[in-house]
Amino acid sequence: METFKSEGMTTDQFVAWLVENEWDDRTNRLIQRLQKQASFRYRASVEEIDYSLDRGLDRNLLMRLSEMTFVTEPRDIFITGSAGTGKSYIATALGYRACQKGMRVLYASTARLMGQLKAAKAKGTILTELKRIERTDLLILDDFGIHPFDAAA
Repeated sequence: METFKSEGMTTDQFVAWLVENEWDDRTNRLIQRLQKQASFRYRASVEEIDYSLDRGLDRNLLMRLSEMTFVTEPRDIFITGSAGTGKSYIATALGYRACQKGMRVLYASTARLMGQLKAAKAKGTILTELKRIERTDLLILDDFGIHPFDAAA
């Protein structure tokens, strides 16, 4: 009401301002909820990807991927490269972008996810777990090529 009075808004402008603020608040809460449900290990952003290092990253390709059309088409993407080149960071950044676009994301270590599915099968809740995974728009499987025994070596 203070803004309404001090800005000299008309009633229509004030109602539009209220609706816009409510919309923004709900959208922000949705994004935060989607990010929390995704179970990301850390925060990442497409805008913060470092192209100065010689890793063979194609900025144009990553910008196109960040539009998330591969999710709606649907298409699978595999991010490959040597250890320590930022594959997990890029995948996480794309996951955060998907959340910003209102998509459900699940980020999981492949070994951990398989363990959870095995435990769910033993408990008789495997169908519930599979339905949870099926409801996601984007499934990010990290450490796909690492066998649990390889990680200890």
